[in-house]
Amino acid sequence: MKKFLLGVVVGIALLCIIVVGYFLSGSAPVATDAPPMPMEKYLAKKALHAVMDREIPKTVPIPVDETNYLAGAQVYKDNCAVCHGLPGQPATAIAKGMFPKPPELMHGKGVTDDEPGETYWKVVHGIRLTGMPGFRNTLNDTQAWQVSILLANADKVPDTVKTQMATLPPQPPPTTIKGTR
Repeated sequence: MKKFLLGVVVGIALLCIIVVGYFLSGSAPVATDAPPMPMEKYLAKKALHAVMDREIPKTVPIPVDETNYLAGAQVYKDNCAVCHGLPGQPATAIAKGMFPKPPELMHGKGVTDDEPGETYWKVVHGIRLTGMPGFRNTLNDTQAWQVSILLANADKVPDTVKTQMATLPPQPPPTTIKGTR
């Protein structure tokens, strides 16, 4: 029995040394245009869903109405569209350079099959290793819920909301770098 336990401990130690060596040798893909690591997608998805199953809110604390859809549309345009896109608009350069590619939330099915609480959790906390930031320190709770109910109901929003989503957000004026023309 002692030999068996010793073999298990040595096996685990060797596995740890190999994994650490893989990362320290520079063999692990770290660039956004590199293929994923072995089992990366599987493990990340399993970990995300295990946490969300425990933590997502089960009820929506604001009315699901046109006023909140319109406010959510503005939050989306100001904070989300740069990565997730706007209806009828091409993907931005930022979105094209991300790994994994951000889902186009307003095209096709989007996240309309997700409960608003799931989307709210993702908005507030972000998703590690995906480029999805957490907006806990940027959006207030109402804004996070507004954009979450917009996305959960994106296939059912009134025409006024669709019209607002179709207009481009204001673009900042171009800046010149000192010393250039």
